[in-house]
Amino acid sequence: MSIAAPISHLPAPVQKIVMAYAQRGITLQLVVRGVLVVFIICTLILLPPATGAAWCVVIAVAYTVLALVLTGWLARRGPTALQWGWIGLYIDLLALSALCLVAGQSADQSWTSLVLLGGFFLLPVLAATQLRWVVCASVVVPTVAFYLLEAIATQHANNEPWTSIVLRVVVLGGVGGAAVGLSRIQRSRVTAIAGLVADRAMLLTELTTITATERSALAETLHDGALQYILAARMDLDDLRPAAAGAEAVLDRLDQALTQSARLLRTTVTELHPAVLDQAGVPGAVATLARSAADRAGLNLTMDSAQWPADARTAHDQLLFGTARELVANVVKHAHAQNLSIRLALTAGEIEMIVHDDGVGTDVAALSSRVGEGHIGIYAQRVKIEAAGGRFDLVTPGDGGTTITVTIPTAGDAWTGTQPKVSPKKWSTAEQGRRSAAG
Repeated sequence: MSIAAPISHLPAPVQKIVMAYAQRGITLQLVVRGVLVVFIICTLILLPPATGAAWCVVIAVAYTVLALVLTGWLARRGPTALQWGWIGLYIDLLALSALCLVAGQSADQSWTSLVLLGGFFLLPVLAATQLRWVVCASVVVPTVAFYLLEAIATQHANNEPWTSIVLRVVVLGGVGGAAVGLSRIQRSRVTAIAGLVADRAMLLTELTTITATERSALAETLHDGALQYILAARMDLDDLRPAAAGAEAVLDRLDQALTQSARLLRTTVTELHPAVLDQAGVPGAVATLARSAADRAGLNLTMDSAQWPADARTAHDQLLFGTARELVANVVKHAHAQNLSIRLALTAGEIEMIVHDDGVGTDVAALSSRVGEGHIGIYAQRVKIEAAGGRFDLVTPGDGGTTITVTIPTAGDAWTGTQPKVSPKKWSTAEQGRRSAAG
């Protein structure tokens, strides 16, 4: 994983980690460069060189302009700036070396060059802002070399002993070595964190897949097992009615109970693994889910999927449906709401789902304590969304209700077209007639 190379091939959460640390390094680089610019200007104003002052001013002004240009470029923190921002470190080194060289011509008459040499100690700090220790070392080594050459060039004018020069160079070399070491440590930490994030994303993906598989298996078991027995029992009741005229009321109650049980089982099967998700996509599946929940809870439902293209699919359909299922269930169980609205939108680069209710609201601060009590529904969905590189924002306005906004970057992974349809089960003609009569 190299900051110098494109990172678009990395998982979205890992990209965010790498970019965040690289941007922090840029911020520190801009601050230290600002200190260096101020140091140079103050030195030339308070301790101007006896000769070559005009050239020093020209170099200082040119460096200040370049530093401002670099600041404007790096402050945008675009991919190009993150990839090539280290070039500015060599501009710092060349500008400071040129100033020391010009000011050193009058080292026997002024303290300018000696003071400017102190600025070399800021260069390893600038280099340490890089997550690439090789780049850091490539700046530190010439910094120490230029520092030594400048000290030798001004030795005769200052009458400085070799011992003093060697000690100063050793200290700067120590600072440079520490900067390289810190850069390596920082890089290893980012690599370790990125690896942990990648592992978490992989585990959550596997968990989502396993959960979907288990739900599908459970839905199939309920559909092919319990539901079929209930439907068969209803048909047996129909066969019994002519012979049990005196028990008509009891049979009606049994028929009503079995009918209600069949309806509930169908709803459960649909919520566990909706066939409509494969056939009609997220809008159809979420609408079916929300409509069923709203009917059971007596909610007024508003569904808006106008900005979701027809037949559009994404790699996050299952995740989005699972999140919608959890959020709708939470509204039904805890919100005490009268109105529920869901908005789905799919653009070229982002999925957005907004779930809003006008219920009692959610205490955001209490969510962490609820996790400790075993209520992990919303927290688990937040973790899954963030692992996919998305955002999960929960807001409770002052007038009550709760609004949850889920956004997931699509990264061009959306496509159009229906999923392959599963071949329906084949029944005998008699069995088809009995099932149709059973409803």
